[in-house]
Formats: sequence, C-alpha cells, structure tokens
Amino acid sequence: MTALHIETSGQGSDLVLLHGWAMHSGIWGSVRDSLAQCFRLHLVDLPGHGLSPMCEPGTLEHLTGIVADILPQNCMLGGWSLGGQVAMQLALRQPERIEKLILISTTPCFAWQDDWTFGMDRKLLQLFLENLKLNYATTINRFLTLQMSGDRDAGKILPQLRKSFFQRAEPDPAALEKGLKILQHSDLRGCIGEIRQPVLIMHGGNDVITHPAAADWMHRQLPQSQYVKFEHCGHAPFLSYPEQFVAHLNDFRTNS
Repeated sequence: MTALHIETSGQGSDLVLLHGWAMHSGIWGSVRDSLAQCFRLHLVDLPGHGLSPMCEPGTLEHLTGIVADILPQNCMLGGWSLGGQVAMQLALRQPERIEKLILISTTPCFAWQDDWTFGMDRKLLQLFLENLKLNYATTINRFLTLQMSGDRDAGKILPQLRKSFFQRAEPDPAALEKGLKILQHSDLRGCIGEIRQPVLIMHGGNDVITHPAAADWMHRQLPQSQYVKFEHCGHAPFLSYPEQFVAHLNDFRTNS
C-alpha cells in the first residue's frame, strides 16, 4: 500500500480535500486555517505529488483505491479538478464511507468529444506533457496562468499561487504522465447520476480549464446537488474567494 502524505488539523466533522493535476496539498493554504476551525481537515498529496511517493499503475481506478485506504468513516470528501474525478469515483465505489461530496472546478469528462463540447482539446493536454519534459518551470507557470485566466483578481492571486506551488518538489514525471492520461481518457458521464450523496458543486464562471457548462450539466444529473457559481472567477475559487468558499462548505456541512 502506498503511504500518502496527509496533513491533518482542526476538530469536528472529517473533511478530506484532494488537489488537481500537477499540484499538491499546499494549494489549500489560503483556506486551510479557516476550514480547520470548522472541520477536522485532511489535506492529501496524491501519489507522485508533493510529499507522496509515486505508485503504479496510476489509473483512475488504482488512484481511487489508494485514496480509499486513508478515508475516515462518514467523511465529507472534496476534490478540485482531477481530484474531483477521484472524489466522484470514491462516492460511487464506497458510498457508505462518504457522507457528502464537494466537486470544485471539475468535470465528468475533461477532454472534448463529439457529444461533449465542454472539454479541452486532447492535443492541448498532450502538449502540456511534452512541454513539461522540455522546460518544467516555464510550462507549469503557463499552466498556473491558465488557471487564473478570466479571474478579476488574477494579478494579485497568481503570484501567491506560484509561490505556494514551488514550495514543494516537482511532481514525479510518471505521475504527471499518468494523470494526464486520466484527463485525456476518463469519462464518468454514464455513471454520475448514480451518486446519491448530497453534492455541493462550486465552479468559477470564467473557468477555461473545466467549462462552467460542465458544472451546469452535473447539477442537472445529480439528484441531491447544490450549485454555487463564482462570477469573474477562474479555475480556483478557493483562491479567488476564500471566505465565501469556506462559508459555503460550512453551510453545506450544517444544512444539507
């Protein structure tokens, strides 16, 4: 079993948060202390990211199984971007362990398809990987800039994001490649309607990585969902609107 790095703090209901592709759990720094006042907070580094070792084979199913091993019973589970797909899979596979689900700037299908025009071009996703091998720092900086695209406070938030990201070691190249393949090929649209837990969907209105229309679609498919759209916001609402983000999570804990 792969030993995942987890930072735990606070008291109260268990809340587990999963970061996105190429990121690490330090990305939650702007909301960590506030959430720890409301929850017993567990911030996870996915395999090959942050302080967690890489594991094989690195498929979505395998990744889901590894995270399942560390979940507290009856927890709230939140996932951002790629972490949201892991969270959806966990809600489907082990519903008895997940009380509520939070989907942050995520989508059931990242890649564009003929019947799914809300996805990214597969060639663009592949280009990210190829450029990472050529110049890691430059490519990551471009990826971070893309996350903040369309955000009215991008000029203020982007330097904070870059500083937080580069505080930890580079992700394992194999983890980046495996994660990219998940982004390119995973498609949860056919089973997302089977999720029965209460779900809070939070999404930036100007997100260019996971289109807001994907969040609208999920909201229609999920029988017990609430949808919060942050206007003038890019791919990371917890960075752009930290106070509102925490308030929505706390309301979801007490009122859903």
